Amino acid sequence: MGIPYTKSLSRLIEQFGKLPGIGPKTAERLAFYILKAETPEAMSLAEAIGDVKNKIKHCQICFNLSEQPLCEICSDTRRDKSLICIVEQPKDIITLEKTGSCKWVYHVLGGHIAPLEGVEPSDLTIEQLIERIHSGDVKELIMATNPNMAGDGTALYISSLLRNNNVKITRLARGLPTGSTIEYASGKMLTDAIIGRQELK
Repeated sequence: MGIPYTKSLSRLIEQFGKLPGIGPKTAERLAFYILKAETPEAMSLAEAIGDVKNKIKHCQICFNLSEQPLCEICSDTRRDKSLICIVEQPKDIITLEKTGSCKWVYHVLGGHIAPLEGVEPSDLTIEQLIERIHSGDVKELIMATNPNMAGDGTALYISSLLRNNNVKITRLARGLPTGSTIEYASGKMLTDAIIGRQELK
């Protein structure tokens, strides 16, 4: 026999339980926290969730997250638009920016090539990247895909498409351990990888 929660409380526990890393006990604890919270606090959380879903879109140039047509980085006139750093996800931009070593702009692929998972090159923003290169004065592409098999394969695929475009293609140096992800690398490790990036042959 199930625990007799009210319908709305059961639904809230169920929704919390769908979040990554949240088990049944934590979901229950979070739901009861919301139940006991002051109404303005609880509604502020609900409003914040609504804003994230309704206001955040993708930048029209780089596909970073933005509430405007262009993200803050693409709108920044101090950025070197001739250098494009290619990442898999918007969260990788946040991690790289924390190093304070990045003066370039970005391009977010939206993932990596993984045929076994049903992710083909056409599912990523590779075509839009090529259009950016053809329409702008791009001197260097910095591959900052994750240093694992899928990330390396994606970087090599993109570099093979662009070899005849007179664009220098580099890869973050292996200060990043093979098999790791950008998101969990330390600031010092990323800074070393940025400074020591190497040209892809």
